[in-house]
Amino acid sequence: MTTKWADYGISAVRFNPRHTHIDQVRVTPDQGDSFGPSSAQQRDDVVSAIRRGVTFVTIFRGADNNWQKGQPVFIDRINGVDFLKTVPNGKPIDNLDNLPEF
Repeated sequence: MTTKWADYGISAVRFNPRHTHIDQVRVTPDQGDSFGPSSAQQRDDVVSAIRRGVTFVTIFRGADNNWQKGQPVFIDRINGVDFLKTVPNGKPIDNLDNLPEF
């Protein structure tokens, strides 16, 4: 059995109509040696889950079509607003490894 990367992998994002922030992510449970079926989750639900200690990592398909590990996802609070990030850049935008949109 392979060590889990996180509780869930995030493989894609959906932005709000003005494209200013992510409103949904495609989440897939990390089962250790594989990933389960994916589902769309609201951004606020992911923020709440991270606050409760649930872990997320970005994932993407490699050249061999297998999942590859990206970066851990965390909350960065800027000017009283929570943003989902993989890199703490101080910018008031979500940043999840340039994942594809769905």
